[in-house]
Amino acid sequence: MYTTPDMVRPTAATWPDAGQSPEKDSFPMRILLVEDDEKIASFILGGLRQSGFAVDHAANGPDGLHLAATEPYAVAIIDVMLPGMDGLKVIEELRRRRINTPIIILSAKRSVEDRVRGLETGSDDYISKPFSFAELLARVQALIRRSTSASEPTRLSVGELSMNLLTREVSRGETAVQLQPREFALLEYFMRNPGKVLSKTMIMEHVWDYHFDPQTNLVDVLVCRLRNKIDRDFDRKMLNTLRGVGYVLKE
Repeated sequence: MYTTPDMVRPTAATWPDAGQSPEKDSFPMRILLVEDDEKIASFILGGLRQSGFAVDHAANGPDGLHLAATEPYAVAIIDVMLPGMDGLKVIEELRRRRINTPIIILSAKRSVEDRVRGLETGSDDYISKPFSFAELLARVQALIRRSTSASEPTRLSVGELSMNLLTREVSRGETAVQLQPREFALLEYFMRNPGKVLSKTMIMEHVWDYHFDPQTNLVDVLVCRLRNKIDRDFDRKMLNTLRGVGYVLKE
């Protein structure tokens, strides 16, 4: 049955352009969920967002196909029984268009034949309902590791900063840094793009799951919290502000 999402933290990963392989310098941390059941969708959305992912949601097949074909995603999670166009047809059409986003099928059908048919459409994994969030998250992580195996590290380092993507441990020099999930996701984004200026819009779209609202100060608040944890007790500051432009992490 559906339970409260387990507090398991994923390695946020990337997919640059639909149908392309991941590149080192592009790291959108986004998941696509195509699910029409409001209760199940809420359960998955809450768990993934709580774990640090940005998530887009479509409640029918045509909308899911449109998003998957036009936006970059690390993984797509697609239900089989969808209004407008069933999930298997969505997957078949994506593969016909040579869009290689890793896909997990969700289905109430549990037979071997149904699983085989689902995998034959071009999906990468198959989960039967009901399921636990811990299992779904583990499958998402496994697909991300598999799809980015050529370039996905388990540890990031920028100057004195070190981040273990598996244990979720962060340190600056010999000092451990305790981060909340959203702070971890933001620092990971900076550490994957050292020396690059990241605008508020870029941060909003990669760390949250909606487009930038110029009236919000969410980015400023989160950057301030992160800076307090990685810079406050050190003479040399690493997280810098370029007024009117964005933020940059420097060695």
